[in-house]
Amino acid sequence: MSDTDSFIEEVNDEVRRDKLFAALRKYGWIGVVAVLLLVGGVGYSENNKRIARGQAEALGDGMMNALELNEADARVAALQTVEAGDPAAGAVLAFMTAAQQTDAGDAAGAAETLQTVANTNELPLIYRQIATFKALGVNAANLSLEERANGYSELAQPGNALRLLAEEQLTFIDIEQSNTDSATERLQAILDDSEVTADLQQRVLQVMVALGVEPDLSQVTGAAAAGTGN
Repeated sequence: MSDTDSFIEEVNDEVRRDKLFAALRKYGWIGVVAVLLLVGGVGYSENNKRIARGQAEALGDGMMNALELNEADARVAALQTVEAGDPAAGAVLAFMTAAQQTDAGDAAGAAETLQTVANTNELPLIYRQIATFKALGVNAANLSLEERANGYSELAQPGNALRLLAEEQLTFIDIEQSNTDSATERLQAILDDSEVTADLQQRVLQVMVALGVEPDLSQVTGAAAAGTGN
């Protein structure tokens, strides 16, 4: 390389450095802000995680301490003082509280507690459906057959995750009303359903035998068929 070429190369390098330094002086603040935002974002995320972890630990400790009490009434009172940090945690706490209220003989109170979950729109639908299903069960003695039938009929709609369990309860209502034909039809429909579980199928078969009905197993498929041994 000639001296002239070397000189031109050095000049070009110098020009590039000058442009780089000028750009850093002009736009360097953007990098500083970006770094600050990144550090701040990480700190904010970690702080949120720390808060969520602390709330979960406090919730768990509160529930465990309550459940260690000897009397159901005392457990209910203790659980009612525990604070949940979000709707999902509140639903778990409500389910546990309702269970203790049921043990204490307060079916109406348990149903009311469960109904709060059923009415919380911020919760996923499955939480609300489970709460409604459980409320109908624990408060059955305080509800008329019509009220129970209407409640389970809503849960038995197509697409509902608890559809078959609700149909099972509707079968029991049919039996209470001595409507054996309707009960038998419901039981057979549950048995034929592709989504029936082995446990539910076994319960259905037991009820059909108790009613003196011969089940038709020709349409039973999948896991349910395996559960029957056919």
